[in-house]
Amino acid sequence: MTRAWASPLRLQPLQLLLVFVALAPLGVMLHWSGTAIFACSALAIVPLAGLMGEATEALGSRLGAGASGLLNATFGNAAELILALVALHAGHFEVVKASLTGSIIGNALLVLGVSMIAGGAKRERQTFDRAAAAASSTLLTLAAIGLVVPAVFHFVSELERAEGTLSPVRQAVSEHGLSVLIAIVLFIAYLLSLLFTLRTHKHLYTGGSEASAHGPVDTRRALLTLLVATGLIAWMSELLVGAVEAATHALGLTEVFVGVIVVAIVGNAAEHSTAVIMAIRDKMDLALNIAIGSSIQIALFVAPVLVFASHWIAPRPMDLRFSPFEVLAVLAAVGVVNLVSQDGESNWLEGALLIAVYLVLAVAFFLLP
Repeated sequence: MTRAWASPLRLQPLQLLLVFVALAPLGVMLHWSGTAIFACSALAIVPLAGLMGEATEALGSRLGAGASGLLNATFGNAAELILALVALHAGHFEVVKASLTGSIIGNALLVLGVSMIAGGAKRERQTFDRAAAAASSTLLTLAAIGLVVPAVFHFVSELERAEGTLSPVRQAVSEHGLSVLIAIVLFIAYLLSLLFTLRTHKHLYTGGSEASAHGPVDTRRALLTLLVATGLIAWMSELLVGAVEAATHALGLTEVFVGVIVVAIVGNAAEHSTAVIMAIRDKMDLALNIAIGSSIQIALFVAPVLVFASHWIAPRPMDLRFSPFEVLAVLAAVGVVNLVSQDGESNWLEGALLIAVYLVLAVAFFLLP
């Protein structure tokens, strides 16, 4: 019998969590606590994001590593984008910015780290294209610069305002204008990266096809899965954002920690499952494209889109001014990924070190006032 595009063995653990898709709205109807609704909504998003990952992997199974990795990263980030848009509409700007930070460091450190451990557990080393990795690392560096500049600009503006040479209104206008212009530059850079990946240098992303792993792909079924999962994720995201304030107060957590760690991990389920499986199959080019590509998409595509969208759906426009510690976290992640990827090889120890950096940052965000 021909296997379907989705592997039952891989989806079975996630399918058990689909019960929370029903429990989350039931909790709202029965007036459960904010913590319970938040937990149910978060757990419901995990299997839905996993289903999106399975469907996009199937759709990209006959493509090269570049196009397939792009497809997986794009739809894998759909859950995070939906979450961020819902939170943005509700005015939770700190959660939105924190989730962006968490997604960047989560994909670059946690997802890539787990992939390297899984792929290198039974191998001395795994290889990937150094030129492609270098291009991705450069794009990540651009993303870090895009976060550093608004933070430094705000610091300088505060000094000028304290000296009386800059009015609060002019400062706000300048900072917002800077964020919009940087968002435009980042978005253009993302479009150029697509041109590089899919057209001018697609030979660098020619990782093997995964068609044989899935058998014939039912395109209509995969697209239907994407559509249904996207709709349900939007619904669960609305419930989660509605309960986030009550949950953070009840658990004694900050909105920054919830955004950086909890929301980001929930939204990264698709990248986790797909990138790890590709690494186990010794497809490190594809695993790297998914993990680092997801961070790049968050920084160069999702963040600018949120800045643009905030003018229409949010109580006020959103800027790209992140907290100093969030900027430090992104810089640390970018630096470590650059060190790990520069030789074109990976092993399980490098993966463990990536996870160690992520845990250090997670503990710091947890204890951050």
